[in-house]
Amino acid sequence: MNERVRVIFGKEVIDSLRDRRSLMSTILYALLGPVIILLLMVILGNLFRDRVAQALELPVSGAENAPVLVQYLKQHNVAIKPAPADPHQAVRAGDVQMVLVIPPEYGEQFSDGKPATVQLVVDTSRQSALPDVGRARSLLQDYSGQIGALRLLARGISPAIVTPLTIESVDVSTPQSQALLFLNMLPYFLVMLAFLGGIVIIDATAGERERGSLEPLLINPVRRWEFVIGKLLASIPFAVATILISLAGFAITLNVVPVEKFIGFRVSVDVRALGVIFLICLPMVLLAGTIQMVIATFARTYKEAQTYVTWLPLVPALPGMALAFLPVKPEIWAMLVPTYGQQILILQLIRGEVVSVANVAVSIAATLVMAGALIAVAIRLYSREQILFGRK
Repeated sequence: MNERVRVIFGKEVIDSLRDRRSLMSTILYALLGPVIILLLMVILGNLFRDRVAQALELPVSGAENAPVLVQYLKQHNVAIKPAPADPHQAVRAGDVQMVLVIPPEYGEQFSDGKPATVQLVVDTSRQSALPDVGRARSLLQDYSGQIGALRLLARGISPAIVTPLTIESVDVSTPQSQALLFLNMLPYFLVMLAFLGGIVIIDATAGERERGSLEPLLINPVRRWEFVIGKLLASIPFAVATILISLAGFAITLNVVPVEKFIGFRVSVDVRALGVIFLICLPMVLLAGTIQMVIATFARTYKEAQTYVTWLPLVPALPGMALAFLPVKPEIWAMLVPTYGQQILILQLIRGEVVSVANVAVSIAATLVMAGALIAVAIRLYSREQILFGRK
């Protein structure tokens, strides 16, 4: 390392280490991801397990019209409750999750062998009610299927005749891929940390300009590129440390904590995969530092720069959130998009899939090229006298 770059690097690192509050907040940010994932596993796992074990409460209007159906539901762990006077309004207001309405003509339709109509009043906009609604709908469909089979047998017809297709579901998912229900946010957290961990660079640029200490530094016999590189490198150890702490937290959460007690299956992440994820994140750290450095040169004050940089991680991180909902394949064009390609690769590694070396190389190269271009922009900006005063 160039001696002048080394001196600037050491000075900035020492200054950042003195700000203990910022360091502690950075560490807390790093641990936020593993803690949130663990809480999701515990809360959602317990919620799902409790709902399956507990009796399903189902308000029924007109239960006397279908005693056999009501008895069937009771035998399948359903607690029949009195229905409110206005089922539609009660469900709309959230007083009850659903109401089964059995009209008076149900018995006549059933006796005549006609389709007997029942109404399941629900509000699909209430996400919390959907598991119980699905459970109730499944029971009603099973009852309908059983009654249909009995009617065919009574007429000497095999129920298999009206079932030309039997669907067998073969689940090829592994505990690793099932864990993606909880780990889809991991790439998002890592991108956020790449930016938040290196946020100290705005104090080394906009902060020093606001304090008036930037001008004395620039009049020293140091070339501007050495000045930029030194300050940029000083932000990298902090961002790298936050990612390491976060990945260590995920390793402990998924490999040590017995999460299978809450979600019903064992979840683990290969430590070697986490190591590869760490290496994939390093180019993002450099890119994040250069972006923040360029932005900080345009801000008049530290507070203004902090405002811009606080919202900055959302820009590259939000596209990655689509990975939780859209089937995106790891193609070359995606690897050319900095941070987006890394997020796809991280999800592949978490799933235990084989990662293409070419995709990794293209992703790293594209990110480094953009980082290099931004470094050139930062050097050009620091070569102008306006750097002492911020943008006008």
